Amino acid sequence: MTDLPPLSALLERAHVVAIPMRVRFRGVDVREAVVFEGPAGWGEFAPFPEYGDEESARWLAAGIEEAYAARPAPVRDAVPVNATVPAVPPERVPEVLARFEGCTTAKVKVAERGQTLRDDLNRLAAVRDAMGPHARIRIDANGAWDVETATEALRRSAAYDIEYAEQPCATVDELAELRAALARNAIDVLIAADESIRKAEDPLLVARKGAADLVVVKVAPLGGIARALEIVDACGLPAVVSSALDTSIGISAGVALAAALPALEHACGLGTVGLFVRDVAVEPMRPGAGVLRPRRVTVDPGALTALAAPPERRQWWRERMARCHALLDRAGVQR
Repeated sequence: MTDLPPLSALLERAHVVAIPMRVRFRGVDVREAVVFEGPAGWGEFAPFPEYGDEESARWLAAGIEEAYAARPAPVRDAVPVNATVPAVPPERVPEVLARFEGCTTAKVKVAERGQTLRDDLNRLAAVRDAMGPHARIRIDANGAWDVETATEALRRSAAYDIEYAEQPCATVDELAELRAALARNAIDVLIAADESIRKAEDPLLVARKGAADLVVVKVAPLGGIARALEIVDACGLPAVVSSALDTSIGISAGVALAAALPALEHACGLGTVGLFVRDVAVEPMRPGAGVLRPRRVTVDPGALTALAAPPERRQWWRERMARCHALLDRAGVQR
């Protein structure tokens, strides 16, 4: 818990960066973020551009917590992470997986706009071929399917021994209906809720409606590590910590959350720094031997200069930060 710092203190130490992606991910070719330094370390503010101010204010609260507050004590010194495979053609899969040294789990993006289920299945086949029969593979549809489409897609995807499907449908009611349909049709695929947790006014609704087998939690969208721990505890479901396409600053916070969870049964989606052409940290948070270890990062001043966003984008982000700070101030949010 920390007091809300003055906006001037945040802006004085803020840098707006624009980081090119190696491959398009979530429709993003260049990832923009505000990074700022506080007494505890560096924080990050990077809600996606289409998010409104109310939702984005939680991301600022998380960044302030990271820069100004102590982290919870870890209960493990290593966090297993998964490889992340964007919606690339099958022939690019080995190239993507090569950036995730030692990872034995892969999350594969599916249901990309403009692609078909056949594209998804071909990508899954390429991942299975590249990683072997003992690797774990999970898929992420970002809520793109309706229940009927999801049922058929998961029936066909199950041939590749899917660990779980992340947010196959958009709403909590659809997820609950889908779980029932999978059970009726003897389709053995677990359901994980992501957007239904991080974008929901009531993130506990998933557990109350029996809509998921596990939850995916992300530090920034939930408002910080402390809030994420509260939500996991209240849901009472196994949790996976994932990235919101963060720089190493945000990934470091995600690893701190994963390290503090009472139980961690699944590899976490925190290996995404490898999707960037360059990162802001002196030593980027990239997995070694399939794990990341809790630590705060040191920011590279040269990277901040090289990755500086154009002036008009810097102004856009500073104004957005100011609006979100005002919302936190009015709400009396202190973390």
